[in-house]
Amino acid sequence: MGRLFEEIRELVAIGHKEIVLTGVDITGYGSDLPGQPTLGQLVRRLLAAVPDLPRLRLSSLDPAEADEGLFHVIANEPRLLPHFHISAQAGDDLILKRMKRRHLRQDIISFCDRIRTARPDAVFGADIIAGFPTETDAQFQNTLNLVADAGLTHLHIFPYSIRTGTPAARMPQVEKAVIKQRAADLRAAGKSAMNTFLESRVGSRASVLMEDNGLGNSEHFVPVRVGPDLQPGALIDVTIGAVQDGQLIAA
Repeated sequence: MGRLFEEIRELVAIGHKEIVLTGVDITGYGSDLPGQPTLGQLVRRLLAAVPDLPRLRLSSLDPAEADEGLFHVIANEPRLLPHFHISAQAGDDLILKRMKRRHLRQDIISFCDRIRTARPDAVFGADIIAGFPTETDAQFQNTLNLVADAGLTHLHIFPYSIRTGTPAARMPQVEKAVIKQRAADLRAAGKSAMNTFLESRVGSRASVLMEDNGLGNSEHFVPVRVGPDLQPGALIDVTIGAVQDGQLIAA
């Protein structure tokens, strides 16, 4: 943990305004370290140890592993950004079991509901696989319904593709045309949910970290068009005036 803090201090010292904690399974952080610190403890200690860091973002989270300390820091630390990406993979319990996931459908919904209660402005993304072997129409519908039931907006959709030697490769496969259509249906649901969210931001304030060509990212990890005269790395507050081509437009 100390090595991590040292690296982040160095990045902040040279001008970085946002740090993203990323990894294959960051909610499992600390299980191999002395004292077995949790992700929640890491985030709390990091923000205390690097007070000059304006923005901290988390990458993919497993709802089955989130610790109480993480929920506490989400509720009480505004520098932890209100955008949370979930390693969901599916929204049907039997498919999740066959994927050997540790969570169920309701765990995803409860995870989002709990965070949304603590941070009403929170937004959620998810990784979802379309057409996992044995997936029926009804099971896919459970996954499609999860977009609305959990309030997901930032979707990463992956059509299932076979990997030789895996248990899934030996299961009955879904037809490729069906997989393609299911992926398209999920992407359409995600686009609709994102458009609804973007429209809801018109008239609100946003904190934007500028990247390039007048475009930056808000605390909700959505693109905001501000103006070409701002330097990459600038952190500014703007009022959202409109939505255009999937982007928020600063007034």
